[in-house]
Amino acid sequence: MKVLALILLCLLIAVNEARVFEECELVALLKEQNMDGYYGYSLGDWICMASYESRYNSRAVGMNRNGSRDYGIFQINSRWWCDNGEGRTANGCNTNCTSFEDDDISDDIACAKRIVRDPNGMNAWVAWKRYCKGRDLSKLTEGCSD
Repeated sequence: MKVLALILLCLLIAVNEARVFEECELVALLKEQNMDGYYGYSLGDWICMASYESRYNSRAVGMNRNGSRDYGIFQINSRWWCDNGEGRTANGCNTNCTSFEDDDISDDIACAKRIVRDPNGMNAWVAWKRYCKGRDLSKLTEGCSD
């Protein structure tokens, strides 16, 4: 019985582990979702931002000084873009923040597209402004084939 319980525990841990995307895997997925050139941002912009925001971790959750949290591969903020049930939110993507904590990043991509349509564009992501903006990011995607 103890062996069965241990096996079940291991399976639960494996199921709950974060999915960390490989760079080229994420490039292909974002390209498939028409992110290359979306609102003037290259695949390099998206890859750079995701790298610095979450290290490509689909289940990343970050805490901010103002009490808001950031969720998922793009670290989508609970104050502005999703509702985590903790405090005020504009909920611009009209979704629960937990939807950004799984391995299916299609909803993350849809919300990220909504965010860049905002007047701030990718400036909404501090890491993108600090590490990616205005830089040649073409090398981030050039090793990835179609």
